Amino acid sequence: MSETPVPEAGTPALSVRRLTKFFGRKPKEALDRLRAGAGRAELAPLGTAAVIDADFDVRRGEIFVVMGLSGSGKSTLIRTLNGLLEPTDGTVTVMGETITGMSPKRLREVRRRHVSMVFQHFALLPHRSVLENAGYGLEIQGVPTAERRERAEHILERVGLGGWGDKMPSELSGGMQQRVGLARALASNTDILLMDEAFSALDPLIRKEMQEQLVELQQELGKTIVFITHDLNEAMFLGDRIAVMRDGRIVQLGTAEEILTDPADDYVAQFVQDVDRSRVLTAGNVMEAPRAVVTASAGPRAALRAMRDLQTSMVFVVGSGRRLLGVVHDRDVLRLVQRGERSLEPAISDDHPVVSADEHLSELFESAVESQLPLAVVDEQGRLLGAVPRVTLLAALGNVSSNTGEHAVIETPATIPVDVITATLHRTARPDTAIADAADANAVAAAAAEAADIRAEATRADAAGERSPA
Repeated sequence: MSETPVPEAGTPALSVRRLTKFFGRKPKEALDRLRAGAGRAELAPLGTAAVIDADFDVRRGEIFVVMGLSGSGKSTLIRTLNGLLEPTDGTVTVMGETITGMSPKRLREVRRRHVSMVFQHFALLPHRSVLENAGYGLEIQGVPTAERRERAEHILERVGLGGWGDKMPSELSGGMQQRVGLARALASNTDILLMDEAFSALDPLIRKEMQEQLVELQQELGKTIVFITHDLNEAMFLGDRIAVMRDGRIVQLGTAEEILTDPADDYVAQFVQDVDRSRVLTAGNVMEAPRAVVTASAGPRAALRAMRDLQTSMVFVVGSGRRLLGVVHDRDVLRLVQRGERSLEPAISDDHPVVSADEHLSELFESAVESQLPLAVVDEQGRLLGAVPRVTLLAALGNVSSNTGEHAVIETPATIPVDVITATLHRTARPDTAIADAADANAVAAAAAEAADIRAEATRADAAGERSPA
């Protein structure tokens, strides 16, 4: 057996370059006409251009979804990724090794080591037990019986089929049979899983469970997954990136959020119009820059002035490094000012909803309903990134603008009249407060600027792919 090349660090799991697959007579003539600008329909007398000029990389450890309607070419595409179909033109590279034109013997070795496939209709061996089916790929690889059994049992346990190893496939439900197919692919311990409409034959509830379990397994095992589907909601839920196919071509490639909010053409826009946005968009996608922010050192007078100027009943309070400490409310701060207090600390409350930037909108409803306050969005260090008021949450789900301008973030209206706050500030002013108030005002401005900086930083990280998706 020849030695398997070790791919260099950073090498994509899969690379596809100008891949074209034509079925029919005169493939060379068809290819020449495609290169000259002919469309798929013009080539119909010669045959079918199933895939045309596909060009993409699949990163290691990502779920890459190819979606499109029936006849778009997605199933043909996935069959070229493991050499089941030889392309008419272009190349496919698996873990740094080009398989296009590879000898059958070497191709089988590459498949055994690097690529497993999960089929739509399970493809289980009916005369073998669940355990034997799960370990079949290991058997092909020549793994000893004891090790094969141990690894298959472990994976069956992981996909929720512990204790079912001695059953026959006919004794299992459709969802359980698909779990066996997934277990077989995982047990083989290949780098890449190709899944062709793997969940489409399942009932909706079982399908949703399998989607969630696949995401959990991928996060745990770090597998590279290419997933074919015609279901847009499934694509949006699973995919780190999605390639949308139409008539053999990839018409858009991007994240779920990019495709949903910035479709490349009318076809994609029509395709995504009915998607469940709550399972795609995250808090980080819809959050707004927090304007009502003060530092803990700003003092009660500065906080009260900020709430008066913004006509809101609360502001976020941040500490050093822009870490969110909590919120303060106008009535609590008013009492501090009336008593001549110089510290905000007695009024700071941590009884407010906090979410992470990568939480999907579907996970935010309960918190949004239970609290009048906007949801504070923080990063892993507890730094304030932004806020999601209910009006923004509802607008995002409806794909409309919240149209609330600069006051969108704070939707809790003031509970104390402006003239009362102004009179209190004047009445409690002391000779030394002019300098202190100026310093407090600077602190408020600095806090707002810092909040804008951290949001810009988060936006840049998203653009560079530094924050992993929902």
